[in-house]
Amino acid sequence: MTWWTTDETHDPARTSWVESANGHEDFPVQNLPFGLFSPFDRGERVGVAIGDAILDLRACADAGFFNDIIASACSGSSVNALLGLPALQKRALRRRLSELLSDSDYRPGIENKLFPSSDCILHVPARIGDYTDFYVGIHHANNIGRLFRPDNPLLPNYKYVPIGYHGRASSIRASDVPVRRPRGQRKLPDQESPVYEPTARLDYELELGVWIGAGNKLGDPVEIGSAHRHFAGLSLLNDWSARDIQAWEYQPLGPFLAKNFASTISPWIVTAEALAPYRIAQPPRPAGDPAPLPYLLDEADQAHGAFAITLETWIRTAAMRAAGQPAHRLSTGPATSMYWTVHQILTHHASNGCNLKPGDLLGTGTISAPEREGFGSMLEISDGGKHPMILPSGEQRCFVEDGDEVIMKASAHAPGFAAIGLGSCQAIVLPAS
Repeated sequence: MTWWTTDETHDPARTSWVESANGHEDFPVQNLPFGLFSPFDRGERVGVAIGDAILDLRACADAGFFNDIIASACSGSSVNALLGLPALQKRALRRRLSELLSDSDYRPGIENKLFPSSDCILHVPARIGDYTDFYVGIHHANNIGRLFRPDNPLLPNYKYVPIGYHGRASSIRASDVPVRRPRGQRKLPDQESPVYEPTARLDYELELGVWIGAGNKLGDPVEIGSAHRHFAGLSLLNDWSARDIQAWEYQPLGPFLAKNFASTISPWIVTAEALAPYRIAQPPRPAGDPAPLPYLLDEADQAHGAFAITLETWIRTAAMRAAGQPAHRLSTGPATSMYWTVHQILTHHASNGCNLKPGDLLGTGTISAPEREGFGSMLEISDGGKHPMILPSGEQRCFVEDGDEVIMKASAHAPGFAAIGLGSCQAIVLPAS
């Protein structure tokens, strides 16, 4: 069995006795993502999204629906233990959940372990030990580089090494948690010295969050051919950025306070097992580009390492909410705009012996399509603030303003399979304190 093999859990004809799951845009029974939730007055619990409901896995474990290994992993207050399970146990859990939620014979014993999603608080799904943000969206890298280096937008190392930096795990928050506009040092070209004040160029970055499953020991690299054993699943990630603070501080050591004030992540981890039908070939590199070095090159990864996922970003301003206007879509584009695969960035991260652990998070970096309709940040959409976008409300935006709500969505599609989604990643921006 390969890591892209599908089975009966992916059958598009499979339905659930949880009626809201049938035809659900994100969470049909073919998805079954993991998350962390608080039902009513209870503490944080591991759950699975199914339609408009959440299944309490701890309650299922206590009732004897799982084997001892799986039951133990479901009984904690984070998803980390589930992410770190061996592949055979993960597949067994997925099959068991699919069975419990599809076969109506189990309904009497399971129904009282379901909670309406609208009545629950959703949390960051895992205890994030470490967070690293990469820069694998080549169109974004070209667009940003062109703003600063018109004649040579990509630095020489970009096509040889997956570029990344170590971010801040402590400020990652779940969807729907407001984001406070940060203050920082910023210096305009015509200013003699910097000033300390709220950012005037707050931006979003549309990314995928890559969750680590099984870890590796310190000093033991991860081979590209076995990277799939360490990949647990995907979420949506908004890596908020203060562009003016970033422009002043990033040399010589790279991103710092312009990035670490907040990142927003969707509350559900769509598992590697659920994503099997949507695995596609990594797009070929343009003619003349170097081949990846051998430690980053694997035939199976090139054939199945990309995802048939469509990404979207929407905005709803305070004025739009007050007027009852719907959110306005800013962009849509494919996840195949990644120059490096998920397995390549994971492999590179551990190639020097760095130890990854279950629940560690990797960001892909901003994913932009080649055209304006698929740009993954306002910096690109507004061409560095030169060309404001006009919203249906008549408002103009070059960057994110106070009261704006940024909403990210993603859906996976493949011929012959049901579509699944990653849920919503959204947050409203509050004024600087």
